[in-house]
Amino acid sequence: MNLIELEKVLKKSWSKETSYCPDEWSESNSSLGQCAITALVVNDYFGGEIVWADALLPNGQKISHYFNLIDGKVVDLTRSQFPEGTIIPDGVEKKKDFVSTREFMLSSDNTKIRYESLKEVVINLTD
Repeated sequence: MNLIELEKVLKKSWSKETSYCPDEWSESNSSLGQCAITALVVNDYFGGEIVWADALLPNGQKISHYFNLIDGKVVDLTRSQFPEGTIIPDGVEKKKDFVSTREFMLSSDNTKIRYESLKEVVINLTD
């Protein structure tokens, strides 16, 4: 599977149940709250690095955002969750006391459960 194919499958797989903010999620903004788990799935398939940045919305609000660096290129499949004019700085590692950003992310039970759910749907859609 290539990245374009995975992106199509992910878009079909996102749901209220996999969103970090299920009360705000909608089909019209299906990438909302999916960044961490999407970055994990992309990392499963294509390796690279998972990075983090504070996305700066046009209204000045900052929102935590995860995305991928693959072969030195930004791969951000959930960028569309943010309004036009949002600034996303270069990503950095966010690993705290963990070996990697990935391990830090999976230390959260909520993220781990949502990731496992998304991963299962992706696998089922690609079989």
